[in-house]
Amino acid sequence: MKAWICKAFGETPALVDWADPQPGPGQVVIDIAACGVNFADTLILQGKYQKRPDGPFSPGFEVSGTVHAVGENVDDLHIGDRVMAMPDWGGFAQKVVVPASGVVALPDGVDMDGAAAFQIAYGTSWFGLKYRAGVVAGDIVLVHGAAGGVGLTAVECAKLLGATVIATAGGADKCRIARDHGADYTIDYKVENIRDRVREIATGLGRPAGVDVVYDPVGGDVFDQSLRCVAPGARILLIGFASGTVPQIPANILLVKNVAAIGFYFGAYLAQNPDIARQGMGELLDLLRDGRITPMISATYSLDDAMIALDAIRNRTATGKLVIRMD
Repeated sequence: MKAWICKAFGETPALVDWADPQPGPGQVVIDIAACGVNFADTLILQGKYQKRPDGPFSPGFEVSGTVHAVGENVDDLHIGDRVMAMPDWGGFAQKVVVPASGVVALPDGVDMDGAAAFQIAYGTSWFGLKYRAGVVAGDIVLVHGAAGGVGLTAVECAKLLGATVIATAGGADKCRIARDHGADYTIDYKVENIRDRVREIATGLGRPAGVDVVYDPVGGDVFDQSLRCVAPGARILLIGFASGTVPQIPANILLVKNVAAIGFYFGAYLAQNPDIARQGMGELLDLLRDGRITPMISATYSLDDAMIALDAIRNRTATGKLVIRMD
């Protein structure tokens, strides 16, 4: 098979001929049709992700395709089944081996690009907002990086949960994208002060104390500003640090305002909460099948051009979701 292989952290992967994976007991091999591209792909290549492969590896955390081979003790999956999965890595390739327990059959009406594009981004937002931050109807939710692959899904998910959404993004075009996907208010952080504008909006909504929930995949100065425009009892959901700066949280502010800073690592959460994982992924597939969520796939790339897609993620020039197609 063809695969982008990284042999050492920090090195640029190379597209090479690589041995086809073989399924062990409890595993299946998937012929990959599409693979979603994520910021975490840039981190794992640098050895900065939560999981670190021991040897040569391919990035890629979410795939769709068809079952190619089935290992022993796998009874509910068959060759040719349309499926999606979230491997630990390995998606920038034509095939990947994954535990059968993590493979989900695709309902009719869900296409391969959509399945590859929605798992991590929508999963992070849906599980984070609903199950970790406890967003309920009437909450005011502040979403940062709202035109990116993850932030845009947070706008949609927060609206589905009945919240009023304030979205931040860099530039008028990105703010328009956030509004088109349901944001009630947008803040262009390139020309507006987030803290001051959030306070103004919240006051106009009759909630001068501030927002109830912050969804933050950015970190850095964005987190610092958020901490100063939240209401007492607010929840700040820490998704990632796309700014490159991990915030140092002043615990005295958390204490005085009874604010909770909540870490959320989607992959670990699924493994730690299998019952909630099945329930939540079922909810998301229903929403996808019914058209209530629609992944914004802004660009697709061939496997040959996968590094171009990664550059767009690394440079923060991408909007919505990027997908690599294997055909």
